[in-house]
Order: sequence, then C-alpha cells, then structure tokens
Amino acid sequence: ASRLRGGELRAVVSAKMVSIRPATIDDLPGMQACNLCCLPENYQMKYYLYHALSWPQLPQVAVDASNKIVGYVLAKMEEDTEEVHGHITSLAVLRSYRRLGIATALMRASINTMEECFNAEFVSLHVRYTNRAAFSLYSQTLGFEIQDIEKGYYADKEDAYDMRKTLAAGIKKLSADKDKKKKKEDKEEKPVEEKKEDKKEEEAEEKPDEKEGQETEEAKKKRNKKRPKK
Repeated sequence: ASRLRGGELRAVVSAKMVSIRPATIDDLPGMQACNLCCLPENYQMKYYLYHALSWPQLPQVAVDASNKIVGYVLAKMEEDTEEVHGHITSLAVLRSYRRLGIATALMRASINTMEECFNAEFVSLHVRYTNRAAFSLYSQTLGFEIQDIEKGYYADKEDAYDMRKTLAAGIKKLSADKDKKKKKEDKEEKPVEEKKEDKKEEEAEEKPDEKEGQETEEAKKKRNKKRPKK
C-alpha cells in the first residue's frame, strides 16, 4: 500500500487496483448497497447521512478502477463520555474482494483519522460471537482486545464481543494516571513512616527515664542498708 495525493491509500493485490479514500455524500448509496450485499445489520440512508455529516473525516470507502465501491467503514466519535474515543459502526467488503487486505486498510485509515483529528484515546467496536474471521482481523491483525461480552446484542439475540484498541493518547493518559496514583500513594505513606520514626524516638527517650527510675530505687535500698539499727 502506498499513500497518494489527497491522503488516499492504494492497494494493488492480485491485479486488482483498489483505492482507499474518505467517503463523500455521493458515496452513501454505494456504501448502503455494499452493506446490503454483505451484512445482516442494515441501516436506513439517514443513518449513513448522520455519520457523513457529523464526522465527515471518518467514513472511508474502497473503490476499484471504475470507482465502484467494493468496501467501506462507517465510524463515529462517541459524544456522551468523559473519554475521547471513536467507534466502528460497520465494516464490509464485497466477497470477491476479500482476503486482499482491504478491510485492514479501511480500518487503519479511519483509526488514523480518529487520532489525527480528534486525538482519540481508544476505539471500540462490536463483533458477532460467531464471526471468527472478523474476530481474527480485529484481535490478531489490528490489536483489539475483548472488553466485555454483551448478551443478546444483535437483533437475532446473538451475543457480541465488545472490543477495544487503546491508541497513543490513551496509552499516554494511562501512564500519566499511573504516575499520579503512585505519587499520591507515596505521599500517603510518608506521614505513616514519619509517625513510626517519631514513635521510635519517643521510645528511645522513655528508656533512659526508666533506667534512671530503677537506679533511684536501687540507691534507696543501699541507703536503707547503711542506716544504723536502733
């Protein structure tokens, strides 16, 4: 794969020329057609339009030499969370164009844009429990990890893996939080150590007094012995 003008990526595999580029409004019907051919999870046109208008940088398409859409990724940024993170809504590649690295290229193009434009901390997605090919792509090729299993997530009640990939900003934040936590723990431990030292000093000060008290008692006994008997 090589980068072209306009940020496009071109993959040449098995004599098939495919370009990966940001999707436009004109691409939405082709994306919907690709979705209907490939996936059981289908969306109305307004849902594609919502993504394209809200996060125009994120949806990506794979087109052949005749500009036919042979794959796409639909993605968004989650808004109602404290953490800045993206979400992959849908990914599909036409059957005759699979196993050419197109899905990987689409995913990486969208994820890279999440990092560059939004400084995303991580990206999440859902995948069917039985979709082993997609699970392998996400976990082994792209480095996603299972966050949770959502029971009955899909319309047909199949479970979904909730998966997540931590990005550079997220790794940096986790490292900073870890350092902050360690400093707080060290700060809390210091007074405890100081109290232990103070206790040791108090005990050391008390011991001479006890000794002096013992010597005084001994001295009294000696004096009593020296007194003449009447």
